[in-house]
Amino acid sequence: MSIAAAAVVVPLGLLFIFSGLVVNLIQAVFFILVRPISKNAYRRINRVVAELLWLELVWLIDWWAGVKIRLYTDLETYRLMGKEHALVISNHRSDIDWLVGWVLAERSGCLGSALAVMKKSSKFLPVIGWSMWFSEYVFLERSWAKDENTLKSGLGRLEDFPLPFWLALFVEGTRFTRAKLLAAQEYATSSGLPVPRNVLIPRTKVQSFILSSFPFLTNPEFFWLFSNLFPFYVPNNFWSVSNYYCLYCQNCSVNGEC
Repeated sequence: MSIAAAAVVVPLGLLFIFSGLVVNLIQAVFFILVRPISKNAYRRINRVVAELLWLELVWLIDWWAGVKIRLYTDLETYRLMGKEHALVISNHRSDIDWLVGWVLAERSGCLGSALAVMKKSSKFLPVIGWSMWFSEYVFLERSWAKDENTLKSGLGRLEDFPLPFWLALFVEGTRFTRAKLLAAQEYATSSGLPVPRNVLIPRTKVQSFILSSFPFLTNPEFFWLFSNLFPFYVPNNFWSVSNYYCLYCQNCSVNGEC
């Protein structure tokens, strides 16, 4: 890293850590004092507090890094973004691709209530992981014997969520790498499935469980698919999609070919 780059990155990193710990402290205070009295009041307050932290990361990718996002959808769907619960299904191309979803959530006015199903180790990360825990993210251990009950309780708590929220699922269950792609292609060939070129074969147990067990997330209008992270293969009758949000990238055409 050059001296000029370090002069920018280091202060920004320290600022994020310090402000993040302050946000965590505020979240902890409201969790202890407000949540036992009114869970919905706590959620409304936490949405505002958490958004203060997430906006710093949105600024990095949106303004400082200059990343531009193109959204393709119909006008009616665009008007509903951020005004209703949504199940957002995507792949996991890199360590920071989830920031694309956060930029879109910020534009839609629901950044503070954007949630996700994530691996359990994430919640132990200072600042980001702690804030996610206070915000009621669902954390899994990748062991279905344990995760089934975790999903039931975690998603069950969201049924009375007082604000529109987005619940993100990374359908592949892991980050994309060349080695994992080759393994996915070998599996697809041996199983008679379409061979993916730019994505991995999705793991469908969690998604199928959510769709079959939680009516408030099974309305087809609540499904949004990111085509830059769009799964090439999904089992027959796995979902019905009416709203298709396309985020254009170099690996996918607008028609969703991956």
